[in-house]
Amino acid sequence: MSRNRFFVFITVLGLLSYIALFWALPSTVDETIRLGVHGTGIETLLAQLGDQEGLALTSFETSEALQTAVEEKQNKLAAGIDFPDDFLSSVAAGRQTTVKVFVPADTPPEIRDAMRSMVRELAFLVAGNQPPVSVAAEEDVVLGPDRVGDQVSMQERMRPLLAIFALMMEMFALAALIAQEIRSRTVTAVLATPARMSDFLAAKTLLGTGLAFAEVALLMAAIRSFAGRPLVLVVALLLGAFLVTGFALLAGATGKDFIEILFWSMFLMIPMMIPAGAALFPGTAATWIQMLPSYGMTEAIVRATSYGAGWSETAPFFAMTLAWCAVAFGAGLFALKRKVEML
Repeated sequence: MSRNRFFVFITVLGLLSYIALFWALPSTVDETIRLGVHGTGIETLLAQLGDQEGLALTSFETSEALQTAVEEKQNKLAAGIDFPDDFLSSVAAGRQTTVKVFVPADTPPEIRDAMRSMVRELAFLVAGNQPPVSVAAEEDVVLGPDRVGDQVSMQERMRPLLAIFALMMEMFALAALIAQEIRSRTVTAVLATPARMSDFLAAKTLLGTGLAFAEVALLMAAIRSFAGRPLVLVVALLLGAFLVTGFALLAGATGKDFIEILFWSMFLMIPMMIPAGAALFPGTAATWIQMLPSYGMTEAIVRATSYGAGWSETAPFFAMTLAWCAVAFGAGLFALKRKVEML
């Protein structure tokens, strides 16, 4: 009884923590690159740069002030460009000059290269010359959804991971309950009645799936995830609940005590957390991640809640999840049936 109260307490505490974490995360994405600049007589040049979309410039009175601001990342500065006082005259006369680019220590190499290229282009612009290369006519082709200007916030990217956490708690609780019933021979007493083995397995399946779905659906409702495609999300969550219930049957039939239940539950759930963790980062997931059981459910949740994807877009991911549900349930029911028959 005390362990059941522990699971109830952990479940409630976990749900409240996940909801608080979700609403504490930023709900918007800032795509603006902020640069600090220092220079004399380059106001016109800076005005031309400032008109570019996605670029914000901040002027500094001295080079030291610019360097300090970049080092301390004031106003989220990505880099600083320090133009020498004779920059305009030197470039116009064709003389060699040096422009300092300040970047924080953790700036990626591609950003540093972009800053250098930007300074070179400014020099050619001031001198009234064309860059020493001719760029061939090109046509940009974006493979996959183009999210420029439509980035998904960290708050939205956390939804699948929070759903996995909620399902993981329910899986652990169901596995512990099954192991307790096997250890105490409660299942033997149940089978002494007119109830058959199939009735026992069906009851555990319905109980586990129902509790897991109710828990994760409550979490999704609290973080306002049903606004876009509610039916698609309901099916994704239901399949997720079905999937973890199959793994819970397997863990409950395999583990003998609390420690073994914990071990087998984590052994089965950690791979399921990887696709949800990968969804936190932009880009397409690696092939081996797409082979994991929870990848289909994760993608269906992301596409339904963040991009408003319908049935046609999420159908392949539902098919993947259904296949893994069959594998998890087949293994779970086989292990549990075999365990009960050996009592």
